[in-house]
Amino acid sequence: MSVVKRQSLRDLLFLQDRMNRLFENSMRDMNTISEPGEWIPHIDVFEDDGAITLKAELPGMRREDIMLDASQGTLTISGRKQVEHAEHIECYHIIERQYGSFKRSITFSDNVKIESIEARYENGVLEVVLPKISQESVRQIPIIPG
Repeated sequence: MSVVKRQSLRDLLFLQDRMNRLFENSMRDMNTISEPGEWIPHIDVFEDDGAITLKAELPGMRREDIMLDASQGTLTISGRKQVEHAEHIECYHIIERQYGSFKRSITFSDNVKIESIEARYENGVLEVVLPKISQESVRQIPIIPG
């Protein structure tokens, strides 16, 4: 009778974790492709009657390294997260944090007051509020016969 070594539970859990990460990353980045040295911040976008709100996770970034532009129905967040590793260290065991340039754009409807957009950055989260034009300020113009 031969003896078969069984995988330890720890090894199986490690493999499962790696497969889950691979699957999650491929699903998350399906519509956005990043090049080496680039990363894609995670965002939430939600809307209520008064505004569209975007929240972006930008951990470890300085406010000065983040740029925010709005034009022609598109809001673009971009910047660069500097590498914190010491160059003289030769052997890192794990590097999972993301570094480098990023750029993320979302489109919004024409009913946003671009001049009233506000942004706050606190605890690694950028919050951008895009106020909507109220329906009361939309004026319907009657057409008179000529």
